[in-house]
Amino acid sequence: QLQLVESGGGLVQPGGSLRLSCAASGLIFDGYSIGWFRQAPGKEREGLSCITGGGGASTFADSVKGRFTISRDNAKKSVFLQMSSLKPEDTAVYYCAASALGCYSGTYYYSQWGQGTQVTVST
Repeated sequence: QLQLVESGGGLVQPGGSLRLSCAASGLIFDGYSIGWFRQAPGKEREGLSCITGGGGASTFADSVKGRFTISRDNAKKSVFLQMSSLKPEDTAVYYCAASALGCYSGTYYYSQWGQGTQVTVST
């Protein structure tokens, strides 16, 4: 099994930046694509970004394209989400998840999920 733990969330001013980390444990990490999702109260879980197992390709949702970047360090079994130009509507619990099938925007394709980390964008 692959276990994922998110960290790096917190309170940030509008226009500010945060870097989220997703730390993985397990024998095979580079065989999984890793996606980032978020869920705000009263809303469905939204796919934000995904990076392939080798880090050679990535995807972004329109809502975060140009503001967020994704990267991974397979030696450290970690994936990062760099968030810039944050807006109040970015406030949500952020999750990382692993897919053995590749990068997709839907939650159906991700078999392992972290516990989530809270991001609050407010003055």
